[in-house]
Amino acid sequence: MASQEQDAYKTVVPDKVPSGEYPLIDNDPHFKRVVRYARPSDWGYGAGITAIPPALMLYWEKVSPSFVGKGGFAPVMRLAGAVGLTAGFLGVYARSAHRFYGARENHREIEMDMREMVDKVKRGEPLYGTSQLSEYMQGVAHRNSRYAATFVHVIPWFNFVNHPYHGIDTAKYYRQAELELEQERLAREGKSS
Repeated sequence: MASQEQDAYKTVVPDKVPSGEYPLIDNDPHFKRVVRYARPSDWGYGAGITAIPPALMLYWEKVSPSFVGKGGFAPVMRLAGAVGLTAGFLGVYARSAHRFYGARENHREIEMDMREMVDKVKRGEPLYGTSQLSEYMQGVAHRNSRYAATFVHVIPWFNFVNHPYHGIDTAKYYRQAELELEQERLAREGKSS
């Protein structure tokens, strides 16, 4: 009976593996990685979205003045700027995260991910960082934020937890690190002879 109760606590929702055109890099990337991997085109897209609400407010004020008096339009413009900035950042985040999911072209991100992870393996660091949370809470965090960027325009939900659950086989990083270390060793031996 106790065994059944323990098994009930270990039940985990299995990772969903997308079958898209591009390979999956990470189904629950950390917030910092998503922002760091964002492309300049993503930031341009975000700047365009950021400019829309203030531009619309200026246009509407010109077409149909509000006559709110001195200083009445400034708070409206600040609010429009804040809405635009939030929407722009969420647009940048979503585009970058979708590349991790393999929903957008992600060749650059695959190379960046491989380089970052192989360097961590060579230094002996944990691939996805360390966490102060228990393994159970890391799993909870993962299950709550896995593929969350697909719905970020409705519920801004980000992964701020370092955990080992990312929906991919991490052995590829270790194989690549072994290969590079072997090549470096052979290069050193070739120079010394």
